[in-house]
Amino acid sequence: MKKQSKILITGGAGFIGSHFVRYLLGKYPGIAVTVLDKLTYAGRKENLRDVMGRLEFIQGDICRKKVVDGLPAFEAIFNFAAETHVDRSIKTPGAFVKTDVLGTYNLLELCRRKGVGKFIQISTDEVYGSIIKGSFAEEDCLNPSSPYSSSKAGADLLALSYHKTFGVPVLITRSSNNFGPYQYPEKLIPVLILNALHDKPLPLYGDGRQARDWLYVEDNCSAIDSVWRKGNPGEVYNVGSGNEKLNIEIARFVLKELGKPEDLITFVKDRPAHDRRYSLNSDKLKKLGWNEKYEFEAALRKTVKWYKDNRWWWKPLINQKSVANEAVGAIHELPWN
Repeated sequence: MKKQSKILITGGAGFIGSHFVRYLLGKYPGIAVTVLDKLTYAGRKENLRDVMGRLEFIQGDICRKKVVDGLPAFEAIFNFAAETHVDRSIKTPGAFVKTDVLGTYNLLELCRRKGVGKFIQISTDEVYGSIIKGSFAEEDCLNPSSPYSSSKAGADLLALSYHKTFGVPVLITRSSNNFGPYQYPEKLIPVLILNALHDKPLPLYGDGRQARDWLYVEDNCSAIDSVWRKGNPGEVYNVGSGNEKLNIEIARFVLKELGKPEDLITFVKDRPAHDRRYSLNSDKLKKLGWNEKYEFEAALRKTVKWYKDNRWWWKPLINQKSVANEAVGAIHELPWN
């Protein structure tokens, strides 16, 4: 790592982005990090409270061309900025198309005009759609089911086209479901934890047997770092851990960890086009030397404890009227990925 390497992290005040900021600052002492974040409901300065003095923070929207055009050249740009929640995309798909596609376009144009060492697009396993058996490899067809996953697939294809057409050094990571501290309480695991802490029902869509591959956020950070340093421009890298669990298994684990009864589990009407199972083949990434570090149950236990011990972080969220139905309020309104 060169001294004072200039790095831009868009969406760096969000869940995964803030963890990656902390990861880079911890691993590379000479790095100069700039965070660009709109500070929407899920992007919060509180997520960076312990490292704000070690970075440059710009509040801004990647959808605003004037904001992006005013940025300098960077050695690397990591694009975490996105609308990411499936249920919200069903209600307001336009916001997802705007941020995930137009915002990515603005950043790619910045790279094309001013140059960049590498542009790392942070994507999702959901672009492949559901798979009954086996695992998706990077060359498999994209078959997204929701406006969210479709907008991310569109951004991926746009980024790859900028590599082919303009030579922008693009790399893409597609990770499975992340979990860990600082995750906004609309996603499955923080919803289950907070509801259990408040003795509220734990809502599960349909029969609760949707299967997801759970990846601890710190493992995703190290994977993204490996792709940045060792990956080949123009390539896609899947990031999975092999920790495939049913949603109902996650709910039971959380309840057991908090000493709550299993009869808190409640089944609610399934959402439209709900993918049944995600699974990734990560052999390509592992050839770069990456392997997950965190054992699943230990990491989930650590996550449960963090929410239990850090009420300062989530209590203001559930006290806000705008998110009351998405934290520990009206059960049938609770969305998650």
